[in-house]
Amino acid sequence: MVHNGAVLSLKQVEKIPWALEWLRGMFEVKDSRLAVSIRSLECPNPVGLAAGFDKDADLIHVLPSLGFGFFELGTFTPLKQEGQEKPRLFRYPKEGAILNRSGFSNPGIKAAAEKLKSRDKRLSFVPMGVNIGKGRQTPLDEAVDDYMTSFDYVFPYADFISLNVSSPNTPNLRALQAVKPLEQIVGRVMERNRALSEKAGQPPKMVFVKVSPDNDDETLYEMARIAVEKGIGLIATNTTVDHSHLKHSRSKGEGGLSGKPLKKKSNYVIRKLYQLTKGVVPIIGVGGVFSAEDAYEKIQLGASLVQVYTGWIYEGPGLVPAINRGILKLMERDGFKKIQEAVGAQSL
Repeated sequence: MVHNGAVLSLKQVEKIPWALEWLRGMFEVKDSRLAVSIRSLECPNPVGLAAGFDKDADLIHVLPSLGFGFFELGTFTPLKQEGQEKPRLFRYPKEGAILNRSGFSNPGIKAAAEKLKSRDKRLSFVPMGVNIGKGRQTPLDEAVDDYMTSFDYVFPYADFISLNVSSPNTPNLRALQAVKPLEQIVGRVMERNRALSEKAGQPPKMVFVKVSPDNDDETLYEMARIAVEKGIGLIATNTTVDHSHLKHSRSKGEGGLSGKPLKKKSNYVIRKLYQLTKGVVPIIGVGGVFSAEDAYEKIQLGASLVQVYTGWIYEGPGLVPAINRGILKLMERDGFKKIQEAVGAQSL
């Protein structure tokens, strides 16, 4: 209910141009030292909003005004999905955590693309990503078709596209992280990416694969190898099915846990992927970012960009400018002139 109320309020703001400018003036931290360039992506700062907040592509104009350096929508599937039975989102304030089992509730990729088509370039001053996934009823051996369908729909509008193969809330989805299916999905998507980009006369879109924090080292090794070979980026990480870090609360059952209990696992995966790829693969770090120190730690472990979700929900919109200002102070302390100099500094 709180989430829906926040989205509804932000939707109303989208209709008021002066309000967007006011928000931008309040939340934007302008400093060239924070800028991050990753292939075709130019982000004014390294702090983005993770997929999961705007599941319906309703906030494409207001989110850039809230201080983010980039933002990600979705997850979207080829057909509309209502998601799992409610209640499906639970808060653990003492833990700084959220448990969700929404199951890719979304309006379907065609409806989402229609909204993306209306994106006003004058209000689109940060990159917009679109996260796509397999439909709940689609057999695993047909999953690649779902990703291809959604990729075609959003290619003209997205600045980057993320392949969600790691949500714990779609049955057996994480099996797509295995070598054979992942190579097939990524290979087909990147082939289409090159063809559509060549036709449009533009560089290929940046494509990321979202990684589970519950993978073993062997799986991470193979995902890193595929990322290097196929030229994709990695998002580390999705939510975890390990609820053992809920020290003060009882778990509400199955679902993906995000927030502070995820931080340690996320950081391990970021460091591991950075080392395995020798820093040549762009990594977006997400999981337990509640402060500038949290974000900076992920950057020093190997993330070029970071995302917030649970921390933003708990701390409010002031978190993003606070993180950016804090990162600048941490950079000055450590002698970095640009944030990209800090990437991987603790994983060398």
